[in-house]
Amino acid sequence: MFTMLLSFAVASVLAIVLHGSSRKFVRNRLRYVDAIQKGIAPWLAGGAAFFAGSLLVPFLPLVGLGTALTVGLAVGTGVAAGARDIRQGTSPVVYGP
Repeated sequence: MFTMLLSFAVASVLAIVLHGSSRKFVRNRLRYVDAIQKGIAPWLAGGAAFFAGSLLVPFLPLVGLGTALTVGLAVGTGVAAGARDIRQGTSPVVYGP
């Protein structure tokens, strides 16, 4: 029971962090890349993240296929949200001076 809760916590934290970081990366670094605006880009990024996560399943005890799927969905939705931010002209949030 404790292992399941810990695995769920790891998957949740990974999903939140990876969604935000992929959205920020697309919005700030891939702003002028035309290929990111294609409809297939979030699917490719999410699929690559799922594949990378599924390769780690035999080596890490808390990473299962559900965690790999969650990571793939988080990266895919982050890429889609970053591309939408670019299309809408949403400026990135700047912290500090």
